[in-house]
Amino acid sequence: MSVLVYTESDNGKFKKNAFEAASYAQKLAEQLSTSVTAITINAADSEKIGTYGVSKILKVTSDKLSIFNAKAFATVIAQAVENEGASTIVVSSSTDTKYMASILAGMLNAGYCTNVVAPPLSTNPLVVKRTAFSNKGFAHTQYKTATNIIGVSNNAYGIFENKVSPKVENFEPNLNDSDFSVKSLNIDKVVGKATIADADIVVSGGRGLKGPENWGMIEELADVLGAATACSKPVSDMGWRSHSEHVGQTGKPVASNLYIAIGISGAIQHLAGINASKVKVVINTDPEAPFFKAADYGVIGDAFEVVPKLIEKLKEFKAQNA
Repeated sequence: MSVLVYTESDNGKFKKNAFEAASYAQKLAEQLSTSVTAITINAADSEKIGTYGVSKILKVTSDKLSIFNAKAFATVIAQAVENEGASTIVVSSSTDTKYMASILAGMLNAGYCTNVVAPPLSTNPLVVKRTAFSNKGFAHTQYKTATNIIGVSNNAYGIFENKVSPKVENFEPNLNDSDFSVKSLNIDKVVGKATIADADIVVSGGRGLKGPENWGMIEELADVLGAATACSKPVSDMGWRSHSEHVGQTGKPVASNLYIAIGISGAIQHLAGINASKVKVVINTDPEAPFFKAADYGVIGDAFEVVPKLIEKLKEFKAQNA
């Protein structure tokens, strides 16, 4: 009885969280002395997931599923679970997958834990470690269901290669009109940039930037670092930046390896949304800004002086180490 992992993709390409979910599933399979089966939906290079310990791939190709639909995707995965006789399913903790997995849990009468940050502490009974209280603490949660869904927190477990030659099978789910009772009418995507959810580094700006005309240095710093750009809630509310860049408890959660906050005071809602980031750096003129208490590194100074110098030094470093 294999561990089933749903590997998320977008426009035919696997998302970073797919590789992390597969890596986690492979470790879990070791603990259970079994193998990993992945289900892919419209992924152009399904075999690539075999790099992360997946020995079997159920490949779904369907025009009906070209746009994410939570209920339809849940139906597909539920049928894959039945096909494989799987009792443990691993998914990512992306916004789409959290929405979908809650529906899947209802279909399977399964236990579902999100934001899991480590391999199970025990497999019999199944106990996982997950973040709690807006990432301020951890909870050890025990499943009491026959079927279990584990949602792996982004950038928590890591990505580990374990190359195998997977067996690939075409999988044709049975979908009907009721699976598409809710439809997306329009999708507004940011293109050509690293996404906040997948980025290892996020550079975020706040009201200290004084206006949208000054965002050039945020974008330049992000470009040098290969980072995604983000902003605080007031900035998106004022229309300086798109709401798609708003991070925080009421915006998008961030679990990057490095989060740089520039001109952001650090309201509790913002800190709750980025607290899962591993290293937090703040640049602010106010030494009493709440962000300094949460940051790993702090720079007290004017962003308009500090950031250009930081960009210059980073460019020098990259040139010397090219």
